[in-house]
Amino acid sequence: MFVCTLLCDPATPSLDPALVESLRNAWGGGDAQWLAPDEAAAFTVQTLPDNQWDVWADVQDLGVDLVILPFEGRRKRMLLADMDSTMSQQECSDELADGAGGGDRVKDITARARNGELDFEAAIRERVGLLKGLPEAVIAQVLETRISLMPGGPVLLATMKAHGAYAALVSGGFTAFTAAVAARLGFDENRANTLLVQDGVLTGEVGTPILGQQAKVDALGDITETLGIGPDAVLAVGDGANDLGMLHRAGLGVALHAKPAVAAQCDVRVNFGDLTALLFLQGYARSEFVTP
Repeated sequence: MFVCTLLCDPATPSLDPALVESLRNAWGGGDAQWLAPDEAAAFTVQTLPDNQWDVWADVQDLGVDLVILPFEGRRKRMLLADMDSTMSQQECSDELADGAGGGDRVKDITARARNGELDFEAAIRERVGLLKGLPEAVIAQVLETRISLMPGGPVLLATMKAHGAYAALVSGGFTAFTAAVAARLGFDENRANTLLVQDGVLTGEVGTPILGQQAKVDALGDITETLGIGPDAVLAVGDGANDLGMLHRAGLGVALHAKPAVAAQCDVRVNFGDLTALLFLQGYARSEFVTP
């Protein structure tokens, strides 16, 4: 058995009950369960519809996300999340680069790397090189004034942790940012790259080994082994090319507002919902959400 979930942007809830009923009837689904009024609904189907992706494209035009998942095992015991443009709304290295006067160049490298157009390790070395000489104190300023959490993130963490899930933040970015974001959201651990500092200024170099796509896959393997669970119990979320490995390995891999080249390689795509969409996909109703 499968479960079909439809959801939209919670800032402008506009999920039409007629759409839900029409699709449920067309696919011979069970009774619709409204997880949140005007925002998210779900119903079961016995088999995967042959026209799933045609319908997906149609409802995307209406501002609606559609995801079909196996009914069993929907609620996950571990969250593995990317940080930049996933748990935070910004690309932290881009914001930091603005303070060094190399913002446009760094943003271009970041965008191309996350879209899979550049080698990740070469790209991060080039970006960090452009930060050489920047006072370390600027990091704290950027965190305070430029970095904001992705909508729904605090509720996602609080709800999953209240139900016993373990949460890990894994990033191809930098520990100077992941440590702060992880602490604000309540992650159990964080892994990222290290900006090297000497005499209070950035050296323009990054610590090795550099954490990229494989490091995220390794984190999934390491943590699940420690917890005594399988990859099928993991919900992974990200938006960039270096997230693809963990998204494909996890039991539920969600491409959240992902780059087009990344979304095209993922079966679970959330383009309109915020991070609370990950709770709806696990079968949580809004009435079950935990507010931190």
